[in-house]
Amino acid sequence: MIPVSEALDKLFALAQPLGSEEIPLLEANGRVLARDVVARRDQPPFSASAMDGYALGGDVDSFRVIGESAAGQRFDGTVAQGEAVRIFTGAPVPEGADRVALQENVIRDGEAVTLSEPVAPNANIRALGNDFRAGDRVEAPRRLSPEDLALLASMNIDRVPVARRPRVALIATGDELRMPGEDPGPDQIIASNTFGLHALLADLGAEPRLLPIARDTPESLRCVLGLVDDADLVITVGGASVGDHDIVARVAGEMGLERAFHRVAMRPGKPLMSGRLGPAMMIGLPGNPVSAMVCGHVFVAPVIRAMLGLGAAPAPREALRLAAPVGANGPREHYMRGRIGSEGVTIFDRQDSSLLSVLGAADALVVRPPGDPAREAGESVNVIHLTQR
Repeated sequence: MIPVSEALDKLFALAQPLGSEEIPLLEANGRVLARDVVARRDQPPFSASAMDGYALGGDVDSFRVIGESAAGQRFDGTVAQGEAVRIFTGAPVPEGADRVALQENVIRDGEAVTLSEPVAPNANIRALGNDFRAGDRVEAPRRLSPEDLALLASMNIDRVPVARRPRVALIATGDELRMPGEDPGPDQIIASNTFGLHALLADLGAEPRLLPIARDTPESLRCVLGLVDDADLVITVGGASVGDHDIVARVAGEMGLERAFHRVAMRPGKPLMSGRLGPAMMIGLPGNPVSAMVCGHVFVAPVIRAMLGLGAAPAPREALRLAAPVGANGPREHYMRGRIGSEGVTIFDRQDSSLLSVLGAADALVVRPPGDPAREAGESVNVIHLTQR
């Protein structure tokens, strides 16, 4: 068995960025920006009024109104000393005006306006390029948010270079499995792991596809592995251990798998394996449902981020206080399911790797190093968040 850190290093050595593609701006939310994008214009492209009011010429008390400037329809003349232009929010400030008085701070009588309080130079004016200038950059890599798309649109960017989504083939293995909605036999269970992993992969920005269940025969597994097509990553679930019916490592080896490692010193998730099968990277996850999902967060998520060009790094961890005591850990790194509250993180009593109900109630994995001693409430532990914060 190898430690988790070494397994991650070997996975990152297999996970290569996948190149980029250009897509319409409207489709770019959540995608990873692959190259820096450069603003094509200044914003604002002219000095603009920040308020409704009057653009003033000079530092005097009374002014004569000579026109109007609205958004999309500027005043074309020049404002001289003692002249004013009625102006609205976002409208271009006329040439010659050097300040804007708020409409509630002036007294208007016909075409004359008088200030009720002084107005400082440049007051209520958004200067040309105050937000950004032509040539300013949005730097890659970054996962694009709705706010980023608004910024790119204002930069006059209509197509965006983004990292290609990793194509992931998901294969559940086992004679005991049936699909949700089917009628299982007395010795069968419903396949769940690939559905959780499919959702996780989609959230990460991959393109997962679910292949048929592979039965516990070499022929069935070879047939399903032959359907992976153009996948960048193949993930099998189950069959990666050393039992008589765990045939994934043997069959994949016969099909040319260049194995990187098999078995990791962690719980849950010890029977993890990985390598390269033809042009695709392959990860073999354990079949216990919690083990598969924990390995999804600890190993698969960092691999997908690396493929998207976001860097090779473990899942982010945060130090939190324990809300209740916890006993000593054993010889393997343990990813314990827990719940974060106002007093810190509470580790659930039941940690069996088959308990999806416990995983569903958890929002964190508490990472216990090998041989970690018993901990008291209030002591610090590292956690991996299972939900977005």
